[in-house]
Amino acid sequence: MNEVQSIGKLLIIGGIVMLAAGLLLSFWDKIPLLGKLPGDIIWKGKNFTFYFPVVTSILLSIIISIILYFLKK
Repeated sequence: MNEVQSIGKLLIIGGIVMLAAGLLLSFWDKIPLLGKLPGDIIWKGKNFTFYFPVVTSILLSIIISIILYFLKK
């Protein structure tokens, strides 16, 4: 495989990743339970809210790892 073909494949994969990220961000509010799972940390103060989605991050990491595992095979 020459250099131009490998750059082309990298651009295609990068475009697919950016498309998936854009769709995820566009529909983030419509995905049920995402960001509202038990174990996600929400602390509301007087003038601010601290939000850290621990369990959601772990769940997304597992799903992405499984997808990448099957794509690598």
